[in-house]
Amino acid sequence: MSLNIAIVTQYFYPESFIINDIVEELTSLGNDVEVFTGQPNYPEGETYEGYDQNACSEHLYKGAIKVHRAPLRPRKAGGAKNLVLNYLSFVINGVRFFPKKNAGKQFDALIVFAVSPITAAIPAIALKRASNAHLMVWVQDLWPETLKATGFIKNALLLKIVGYLVRFIYAQADTILVQSEAFISSAAKYASKDKIVYYPNSYRVPSVSADAAERLPLEISQLLSSHFCVVFAGNLGFAQSLETIIDAAKALGHLNCKIVVVGSGSRLEWMREQKRQHHLDNLELVGRLPSSMMPELFSKSAALLVTLKRDEIFTLTIPSKIQAYMAAGKPVLAALDGEGARVVAQAGAGFCSPAEDAAALAKNIEALYAATPEKRAAYGAAGYSFFCNNYEMKNQCRRLVQIIKERAAKS
Repeated sequence: MSLNIAIVTQYFYPESFIINDIVEELTSLGNDVEVFTGQPNYPEGETYEGYDQNACSEHLYKGAIKVHRAPLRPRKAGGAKNLVLNYLSFVINGVRFFPKKNAGKQFDALIVFAVSPITAAIPAIALKRASNAHLMVWVQDLWPETLKATGFIKNALLLKIVGYLVRFIYAQADTILVQSEAFISSAAKYASKDKIVYYPNSYRVPSVSADAAERLPLEISQLLSSHFCVVFAGNLGFAQSLETIIDAAKALGHLNCKIVVVGSGSRLEWMREQKRQHHLDNLELVGRLPSSMMPELFSKSAALLVTLKRDEIFTLTIPSKIQAYMAAGKPVLAALDGEGARVVAQAGAGFCSPAEDAAALAKNIEALYAATPEKRAAYGAAGYSFFCNNYEMKNQCRRLVQIIKERAAKS
């Protein structure tokens, strides 16, 4: 039996998040999926060309999936004030417009893709009341813990208020999906444990494009082909412990090895200054690339790098890039603690070092550099096998449909 599913997410195509692929996979399995989102502006902070930040609009994604967009104030250059206004804008406009856009349609499930901010679930609560659907909140970031760990909120009273907000949201949800098994105990502080279901992030393996417009720029392709390149891809913020990458690069000047950083974020300029100041010729900062180029980027890399800060909250999470890295069949270098490191070690997918330990990371890069091609290939194959068994998207979407049917039948 196919399902009618509504996805509520502050971020959606052309913004690059896994929810885009999940929507496509759920549709490919025969389900009717609609998306309720805002006008796109992430990560640069300006509304994308062709979209109107003040508009309430509808269009079809991939020619078949109805997308409802509420007005959304862009996050602009970042900073606490702009982010708070961006978050509030989605809440206010989502509550105002999403129930009207629903037009009385009955959904089997409402799924909130709950990356930060968790406040994105509030419009879904309003939509639930209009559609009487089973509300599922898929928790990607633990609030208020993440706010404290990143330093976004330091005031104890404000953190306590956020905790009350999280408790309210979880109380309105019928099911709470968590992307890491380690999230369960933290989520249980704010909700009854029988609501909580482990549902990991997944990844859809794309093909390497033959379209010239989606190929890597020639200079990047040549760089990857001519050096042993360890590639970091993703957001460049405080949570990623970029100091660890800088310090590792300082220690690896004697190798014909490059650390290639692909992405943008609040600390990109800081990394550029560190590269200049310390003359790090083995560190390449190539900026943001389209997601369509990631398969080729990964396939031409010698190894793939993930780093996180040392903080209790980050020991609980599995960065979604780990699934993408394993799917590429390349060795993984994990400089983090907790669940992320456990998964890489369990899979036998590469080398792990403690969070913020640049010396240990440099030692692991050197060990992988010295390994035989056969040994490197074995790490990649082990990671790929683990990915297929645990994180392949189509299988995980089938499981999600089953979870919806089982949980909705009980509510």
